[in-house]
Formats: sequence, C-alpha cells, structure tokens
Amino acid sequence: MLVFLGIASIIGTILKQNEPYESYIIKFGQFWFEYFQNIGLYDIYHNIWFLTILLFLVLSTTLCISKNSPSILRDFFDFKDSLEEKSLLSFSHHLVLENKSDVNLTKVLNYLKQSKFRVREKPKDNGDLLIVAKKGNYQPLGYIFTHIGVVVICLGGLMDGNLIFKTQELLGYKKIETLDIPASKVPEESRLSINNPSFRANMTLAEGSSGNVAFVRVKDGYLVQDLPFKITLKDFRINHYSTGMPKSFESDLIISDPELPNEVKKTISVNRPLTYKGIAIYQSDFQDGGTTLNAKLRSLFQSSPPQKIQGKIFEKVKLDNDQLTFEFNDFKKFNVLKLKEGEKEKSTNVGPSVTYKVRNNSGQAREFITYQYPIQIDGRLFFVSGVRETPQQDFRYLKIPADSNSSLDEFLLFKDALQNKSLVEDVARKIADQSATINKNKDLKGPFEDSVNKLMTLFSAGGFSKLAENIDNNIPAIEKEKAVQAYLKIIDIASSELYKKQVNLLNKELDQSQILFIQDALNAYSDMFFYGTPYYFDLTSYEQIEASGLQLTKAPGQFWVYLGSLSLILGIFAMIYLHERKLWLLIKSKGRVILAYSSNRKNVDFDRDFEKLTKEMQEII
Repeated sequence: MLVFLGIASIIGTILKQNEPYESYIIKFGQFWFEYFQNIGLYDIYHNIWFLTILLFLVLSTTLCISKNSPSILRDFFDFKDSLEEKSLLSFSHHLVLENKSDVNLTKVLNYLKQSKFRVREKPKDNGDLLIVAKKGNYQPLGYIFTHIGVVVICLGGLMDGNLIFKTQELLGYKKIETLDIPASKVPEESRLSINNPSFRANMTLAEGSSGNVAFVRVKDGYLVQDLPFKITLKDFRINHYSTGMPKSFESDLIISDPELPNEVKKTISVNRPLTYKGIAIYQSDFQDGGTTLNAKLRSLFQSSPPQKIQGKIFEKVKLDNDQLTFEFNDFKKFNVLKLKEGEKEKSTNVGPSVTYKVRNNSGQAREFITYQYPIQIDGRLFFVSGVRETPQQDFRYLKIPADSNSSLDEFLLFKDALQNKSLVEDVARKIADQSATINKNKDLKGPFEDSVNKLMTLFSAGGFSKLAENIDNNIPAIEKEKAVQAYLKIIDIASSELYKKQVNLLNKELDQSQILFIQDALNAYSDMFFYGTPYYFDLTSYEQIEASGLQLTKAPGQFWVYLGSLSLILGIFAMIYLHERKLWLLIKSKGRVILAYSSNRKNVDFDRDFEKLTKEMQEII
C-alpha cells in the first residue's frame, strides 16, 4: 500500500492537479483524457481511493503498533537479569576468566559507564553477582517511531483530504457548480463555509480590486470558498530579464478583517507567502486584469478606411454592420519567441500580443493571436497574426510584409490595387502593348490583354489557390507545369506594375527589397482567403492593467505530515544505524568470571567490539 501511495504521489507531483478539463484534453487527447479521468489522476490527493488507502493504513498500522509496542517497550526496560551460568556459556560470544583474587568491582563499573553502557547489578542467592549492561537499545524503538510516522502522515493526508465535502457531496448536500456565473450568484449548495477545515483555492485580483471569495477547482466545475476576511491588491510588480522572460513578481496585499482594528499589509512573492488565520496566501501566477485596447480594424477585402474600436480584455465588442463579435481573452506585453538568426535560434522579445476570438452571428468562432509590432523573419519584417479553429489545433499564421516605415500601409495600398478592376485593366493593357511592340504582332494584343486581365481577376478573387483550381479544370496535365510558370511570370510583371502605380514609381526600376516585398505581399494576399475574418486587427495603443494570481491554502494536516516525516526519518535511522549491545558479567564467589556478549546484528563490527571489550575487561579484571 505504501508503494502504491508513493507511485500515486509521484504522478500527482508530475501531473499538475485540478486544472480545467480543457487543458487535459488538449494535452492528452480525448481517449487518454477519459481514461485518466476515470482512474482519478486529475485530483489524486482528494480521490476516494487515495483517501481509502490512507484510512486503511491508519487503521492497520495502528493495530500493528498497539499489538507489538508493549513487548518492545518491555524489552527496552528489561535488563534480562535472570540468566544463569549455563545460559551465558551457551552464547556464541562469551569468555571465561579464572581470577585468583577478588574482582575490583568499582573499576569494572567505571569502565562500563565510560563505554556508554547502562548498568544494573543483581546479587544472586549463592553469593554470586550478575552485572547486566546494555547500550544502543533504542534500535527497537525505531520500529515504533517508523510506524507512528506512517500513521501521523496518513492522518495529516486525511485532514487535508476534504473528507467533509466528500461526505456532503455523497449525501447530496453539496453540488459542484459548472455554469460560468458571478460568485455572488452561486447557490449555497456550491459554496464552502468559512469554517471549512481544509481547502486549496485560487483567486485572481486586478490591481486596485478586492475579494472575499476564492474558487476551488473540482472535476469539470468549481466550488466557491467564502473567506473570513477581504483581500485587496494594492499593487502588482513584475521584473523581466533582458529577453523578456519573467524574472520575479510580487503583490502588495491588504487584509481587512472585521475582528482587527487595523488592516494587515504585506508584500508576498513566490515562495514567500502571507499566513493569516491559518490560511496561507501564495503568489502563484499573474495574468491580465482588464487591459484597455485601442485598435484599427483594417479591411482585407474592401477599399475602405480603417474602423476604430476600443475593447477591454475579458469583454466583447460587436460590429453591427458585419454581425461579428470580437471577444478579447488575453493581452501579453512581452512575448519571447525562438527566432532564427542565420543558422542559430535566439530567444527574442517580440513585444505585445492580443489573443481574441471572432464570433459570427451563428455562434461559430475562431481564435486569433495578433502581435502589435512586425517580427523579423528571414531578415525581413512581417506583421504576424495566427488563427486556429479549436484549442486543440496549432496556430496557422498570416504574415503580412511591413514596408520601409514598419507599417501596413504599402501592403494595404497593394491589396487595394489588386482589387481595383479599372487599375488592373490599365495594367493589362500596358503589358499587352509592351508585348505587342516587342513581338511586332498587334493581332495578339487583344487576346493577351484579356488573358492578363482574367488571370489577375482570378488571383484577386482567390489568390494562388484560385489559379491552381483554374489550371486543374482547364489545362491538360501534360501542359500544367508550363502553364504554371507562365501564369506566375505574368502575375509578377502585373503586380510590379500595380505596385509602381500605387506608390508612384512608374518611371523607376524596382530594387531587390521592393521585389521581395511584392513577392511576400502576393503570398500574404493569397493567405488572406484562409484567414477566417475580413479584418486585420491592428493594435495601436493600450493601457495595461495586471492581475495577480493567488493560491489560498488551508492545510491543518501540514504540521502533522512534517511531524510524521520527522518520526519516520528518526525511526528508520534508529532501525538501520543503531546497533544494540548487551553484556552479562557473572562474578562467581571464587573469583571466576563469565562474560557473555550479544547484539541484535552480528556482523564484523560486532566481532571487533567483542575482541576489544574482552581485551580491556581482561586487563581490568
């Protein structure tokens, strides 16, 4: 049972306990999530089979102690001074000394006491004297300490095992709440009293806010734990390394208790909690506390001015015209990503990001993460935004090239040019004219112009996938590769002309950076059709509000677990490292002396001790 508990405790340490079920589904998948859920791995220490084993160990080990301790204690105090000469001679380690004169009893007793023996003298009826000495006999007490340690540890585990709630839930008095509702509206059957003897709960406070309830995660829901005091977060501070990774974070807390005349003020940090009324308040994590966001929604499929919106983390913004709702979930001021620099990867802080969902009027939503500043990829700057359909999926990223001013403006101009029918027709006409002049064949001008116009119209309507679909439907398989090369060349030429028109470079040659920009812009434009929303969220400014994540723990069993662990260590130490030694010295009236030596473990050390003892006793006697 102890081995089984040990394995279960290792699993409970490695596998983070009481996480939301969605986290476990993402981590393990549906099959293993259900399997681990059925055997109770997500809340091992409060699981009924874990608590049952603890209770079994308490009962069985207590019976073991009660049965064996009396005999161990009797042996501890008993000097076994009733042994006779015949019994002493039967010991494997004994010595008989024939002494011609009387034994100097004082010298013998002084030697034994200096050797740390406890001594008892017992005169015999026939005039003989039996001296019994022993040391190291605390070793048998190690058995008692070890087993008491097991019992106390298990009792401590039971005290922190929330048995009261388990019983109330079994009897139907308490019920786990699964609805996402304010704490004030949670019914009494899903609340825990301020007198609850043990709990482990969580509380999140934004700067300047207060709370007197915490939340206990249970299975796929939660319970509200009422507190006998109010906690206010005055200030939250976080320090970062140069890479942007968190270095340390701490919270300035104020405890308001009706029973106290003054408030309690304390700064807590990781591993430096505040304990008040038996409740330890730990700094566990941090998150956003409702940051205000100012952004521009850039239309990807229309030539329209940006739409300004203001949102707040954990709140929603609905666009009336498009019947879309933006649900803002998280804001991070620092994001450390591993980016390639040449052949090596380097951790780089890429700045703020916003995580949000865009939900349509039918209730379907996609999750997005958008970075505020452009990120350097392969030596060029891109605005990056990821999208995924479900939390189980990885993000797929739209990468929009940044212009020389590190803005979206040139890409949006280029995008508008691709979607401008008259502008595309002008470019098609110009390319056809140039082609006819070079080839000196005016008959091909009209058909070629139509082909360029059709090709650019297809691309503007669906990107490269639309072209691929057209090739699959209309071009024989043997000519597909040649058609692809021709189409891409025409798109490159036409796109360059469109770009020149939009940025007023008609009479200039494009440099290499501008050519790369056009290629990246074409790829980004093609990927827009799989982005999942008609808007690009362009974060312009923010006012950050941070929140501190607190863990509140009331664990009366903690002291007993520590005490039991100490008892267990002392007991095991005594059982393994303390060696019991017993000495009988029978002094006969005629000067004959019989020495017998015994130990609970007869090893090489014992033989050396016996040799040393007999040599010194011979000299004394």
